[in-house]
Amino acid sequence: MQDTPALTPVGSNPTLLWGMTNVERLRRIARAQGFADHAAADQDGPAILANMAFAFDPVWTAHLKTRPGTVVTRAGVPVLAYVRDRAERADVEAAMRDAVPLQGTGMLSVIAAEADEGILNEALRKREKPFAERLTPEAVPAIERASYVGAYKGVTDLLTKYLWPEWALAITRVCARAGITPNQVTAMGSLLCIVATVAFWYGWFWTGLATGLVFMVLDTVDGKLARCTITASKLGNAWDHGVDLVHPPFWWWAWAAGCAPYGRALDDRTFWIVIGTMLFGYVAQRLIEGAFIVRFGMHIHVWERFDSWFRLITARRNPNMVILFAGLVVTRPDWGIIGVAGWTAISLVVHLVRLFQAMARRASGATITSWLA
Repeated sequence: MQDTPALTPVGSNPTLLWGMTNVERLRRIARAQGFADHAAADQDGPAILANMAFAFDPVWTAHLKTRPGTVVTRAGVPVLAYVRDRAERADVEAAMRDAVPLQGTGMLSVIAAEADEGILNEALRKREKPFAERLTPEAVPAIERASYVGAYKGVTDLLTKYLWPEWALAITRVCARAGITPNQVTAMGSLLCIVATVAFWYGWFWTGLATGLVFMVLDTVDGKLARCTITASKLGNAWDHGVDLVHPPFWWWAWAAGCAPYGRALDDRTFWIVIGTMLFGYVAQRLIEGAFIVRFGMHIHVWERFDSWFRLITARRNPNMVILFAGLVVTRPDWGIIGVAGWTAISLVVHLVRLFQAMARRASGATITSWLA
């Protein structure tokens, strides 16, 4: 008896999504989520049937994986169904192939994909409404946009959310169609990250900012590309997150050092106060975020509405770059880096207070849950 169901395609669809067929996309989802090989599975046993006339968010298959006897429909037509035996399989397959609503659902539990309540993403402790749409050539741009938007499930900073989503979407589409892999995008971004660091060190701030901007956009693209094309890998994940984790302190140090050749040198005392504040604040905030996850099983940024709002501007790389840009506009990069140090200290205090508040609420008997759930 198979431990996990097979993810089985029903029908075919020549329309390409992110440069691949719907069957190939389903195969990648099955591999990524640990489904059984449908070619070798018992054809009369449990399986999750996938209607190839539709494209859907991989969140749906992950949701159904532990819910036998559940059907996801769109306008009544089954899109996905976890069937348990031959009879259920025959009924669902017939409805999928005929593109008609499933009649007499019997013991099947139905989830309407268009329902406003959506489903609970248990991994992220938040409620969301994954897409499930009929896949036609005319619908591809809208479905790719929905796939792209759904590829990032958390909360993020103001630049990533507001400034370059359209740029990153366009680049992601080009990369997917050209067969460029997420790791290749990460490699290019890593090179640009190093170039920006060198430029900051020598006081070439405008060059560094321009190079850093391209890197920051590519830093969004590689993850989006991996999720949209279902090509995420352990190497790519470690590489991307490793670069994200390591490079910001080097950028701040290089910027502070570059103020001297630019002509706005920091005195020694100010230099080391700035560097010490930023390094301590950066590490401490990461530790606080980790402590919150360990204690409460979720990111601090999704606890209450304030925390999600503060994530937009908290002292991470992108908001800090806004401060540095503002300082450079008035030809005072030294003010910019001092401002980053000050904002880092303020953000550290905010996160520390929020951690203590959550601990106090739990101690008083309250349940700590995400406001997005």
